[in-house]
Amino acid sequence: MEEVISELRHLLATVLLVGFSYAVVIPTIVDVTTDALCPGHQDQCPLVFYLTGFQDAIIGLGAMVMTPWIGSLSDKYGRKNLLTLPILLSAIPTAILAFGRSKSFFYAYYVVRTFTAVLTGGTLISLALAYAADKVLVDQRLSAFGIVSAVFSGSYLCGNLVARFLSIDVIFQVAVCASLFAIAYVRIFLEESVSNKMDLLSRPILKTEEDGDGADNVPQLPPSTAKTIPSFKEITSLLGRSSTFSRTLAVCFFNSIALGWTQASLLYYFKARFLSNKDQFASLLILIGAFGAISQSIVASFLSAVIGDKNLLSVALFATFINLLILSIAWSFWVVYASSTLFLLAWCVMPAACSIASKQVEAEEQGKAQGCIFGIQSFAYAISPLVFNPLAALFLSKNAPFQFPGFTLLCLGFFTLVAFVLSLTIKENPSISSEEDP
Repeated sequence: MEEVISELRHLLATVLLVGFSYAVVIPTIVDVTTDALCPGHQDQCPLVFYLTGFQDAIIGLGAMVMTPWIGSLSDKYGRKNLLTLPILLSAIPTAILAFGRSKSFFYAYYVVRTFTAVLTGGTLISLALAYAADKVLVDQRLSAFGIVSAVFSGSYLCGNLVARFLSIDVIFQVAVCASLFAIAYVRIFLEESVSNKMDLLSRPILKTEEDGDGADNVPQLPPSTAKTIPSFKEITSLLGRSSTFSRTLAVCFFNSIALGWTQASLLYYFKARFLSNKDQFASLLILIGAFGAISQSIVASFLSAVIGDKNLLSVALFATFINLLILSIAWSFWVVYASSTLFLLAWCVMPAACSIASKQVEAEEQGKAQGCIFGIQSFAYAISPLVFNPLAALFLSKNAPFQFPGFTLLCLGFFTLVAFVLSLTIKENPSISSEEDP
C-alpha cells in the first residue's frame, strides 16, 4: 500500500483539494436553495425537489455522453490536460454564490452549474481512477482505486468539518480558493501517466492527417492513435466485448439509481422530514466521510484479498440495501446517524466495480472503461430524480396516498436489491489488461 500511495501522491493531493472544494458547500447549499426558493417554508417546499430533479436529469444525460468521451480522449491525449477542465469549470458556479445568495444569484448559479456539471459530473473521479490504473500493476488496482476513493471520502470529511464551523459568507470563498489551488497544483506537480502518447499533447485534438496544407509538418502517429475525436461507436465498443464488463455496468446502473437520488436529494428529504439544518448535515456527512475513508482504504483491500472483488461487490450492495430500508422507517434524525455505520461496507461498491471493469480491458483503454462506468452512472443519475423527486414531494406532503414519508427510500432499496442479485451472476473472468509495470 505504501508503494501505491507513493506512486499516486500528487494525484491524491489533487483529489483531496478538489473533493474539499466540492464538499465544503454541500451542507450549506441545502439551506441556500431552500431560503432562495421558499423563504419561511422550510418544511413544505416541493419546488426544491422539482428544480433539483430537473437539474440532475439534465446533468446526468449530458454527463452520460461526455464522461466516456472525455475518458476516451484522455487515452489518446493524456490525463493531465483533461483533468484540468472539470476542476476549472466546477469553480465557476461556486464563485457566483461567493458574490451573493439572493434569488437572482441563486438562479444564475443554477443555470451555470447545470451546464458546467455536464462536463464535470463523474469526469474527475473517472479520470483519477484511469490515472491510477496507468500507474500501478493489475493486482494493485483495487487497492489503488480504494485509496483514491478513500481520499475523496476524506476530502468530504475535511470539507464538512470546515463547513461545520465556518459561516455561510465564508464557505463559498474558501471553496473557490481550494479549486484554484487545485488547478495550480495539477499544472505544476502532476506528471502525465500516458507517457507513450505524450507527443499527442502537442497535436491539436481536431487535427487529422487529411487536413490540407501543412499536414506534412504534423508528426505521423501510429495507426492506433492517429485518429480524430473518438466516435460514440468506438466508445461503446467495450460493452459487447466481455459479459463480465457488461454485467458490472448493469450493476452500477441499478445501484446508481439509488445512489444518485440519495446524493442529490436526501439532504432535502431530511430538511423536510426532520427540519434538519446545516450543522446537522455537516455532522452527518463528517461521519459518512470518515466511514468512507476507512472503508475504501482498509476494508475494501482487506475484504478483496479474502473474498475477492466480485463477492466484495455483492456484500457492499446488500449493506446498501439494508441501509436504505432503515432510512425509510427512520422516525428521528438519530436513527440516520446510527445507520451511517453501514457505509463502512456500502462505500466499497464503486471501488470493487471499477476494479472488476478495469481488469477486463487493455491498458490503453482504461480511460474509456472508467468513462463508461461513470457515464452509465450519470445516466442513472438523470433518471432517478425524474422519477423519485416528485414521489418524495408527494409523500412528504399532506396529500400523500398513505402515511409513509420514507416510501421513496423503500423504492430505492428495491433497485439496490436488483443490483445485488445481478452481482451474483458476475463471473470471475481472468484479467485481460496488461500486467506490465507502468
